[in-house]
Amino acid sequence: MAAADVRADSTRGKNLSDVPPLPIPADTANLRQGPELHPDCLPLLPLVGVWRGEGSFGNEPGGPDTAPDFGQQISITHDGRPFLRFESVIWLLGADGPTPGPREVGWLRPQPDGSIELLLAHAEGRLEVFYGQQRSPASWALTTDGVLRTPTAVPVVGATRLYGVTADGRLAYVEERAHTDAELAPHASALLERLVG
Repeated sequence: MAAADVRADSTRGKNLSDVPPLPIPADTANLRQGPELHPDCLPLLPLVGVWRGEGSFGNEPGGPDTAPDFGQQISITHDGRPFLRFESVIWLLGADGPTPGPREVGWLRPQPDGSIELLLAHAEGRLEVFYGQQRSPASWALTTDGVLRTPTAVPVVGATRLYGVTADGRLAYVEERAHTDAELAPHASALLERLVG
């Protein structure tokens, strides 16, 4: 313990902002900076950026208007190779102020046949593989092909996601989920402003 305490002297006051840069180019969320976007990723170009806004859970179409349930930031970045990095951080909006919510990280992988793979790992104990297509120059539809869960995870067995960049430049999405005891139904939707890109 004493040796570990001595070794920690040089690191105990540091945090993520103190880590030196990697010896390779950093990912970028701005297509005007960093490496060029790989040509295979051109169908996903409008998604690259950092997006932040608010959303709601259980949003049945035509349901009553309610205050947002969560805030969210989605970061979609690249390093010049034929995939995009996807990260979502949600914070729950409650009476006592924001609290940490679900997190996910993964990869958007465009394929030569025009299909898109989305591989996601959820902090709540779930791995999902989505397949989909670009529906228009600014919209994408994806459906799960496989879901793996830990014993303590929410029993999600399938999901769909529809992403689109609106005419005024915001990122909108709708997610539906199916559980072991519930059919596919609206789970969440959000409208996010572009912060970077």
